Amino acid sequence: MSIRNVPCHPAAKQALKELGERLRVARRLRRITQVAMARRVGVSVPTLAKLEDGHATSSMATLGRVLVVLDLTADLDKLAADDKPGQELLDTQLTSPLPHWCRLGKITPLVRRKPGTG
Repeated sequence: MSIRNVPCHPAAKQALKELGERLRVARRLRRITQVAMARRVGVSVPTLAKLEDGHATSSMATLGRVLVVLDLTADLDKLAADDKPGQELLDTQLTSPLPHWCRLGKITPLVRRKPGTG
């Protein structure tokens, strides 16, 4: 049996560990054993344990099924829904000065002329 070693950024690794712990707590609050949860999710107990331990090798499909069993799928819709850094980048691009090729006079603005003036 081979163990996959997936490179993971330290911040992502910590976030996955915290997510796994929250899933473990949610399962325990519902008084569901790992065996029962694994059965309902359709995975082995070691696979569920890896998810709850925050291993980066866990699949998104497994995570999705766990959230369904725990009735937490609304949380899945919140992931990356409020992309503030992306919005700030977009805002910066929209308010940035004209590109250099516009400032060099290579692009002239479209001027509408009145009918009959030439």
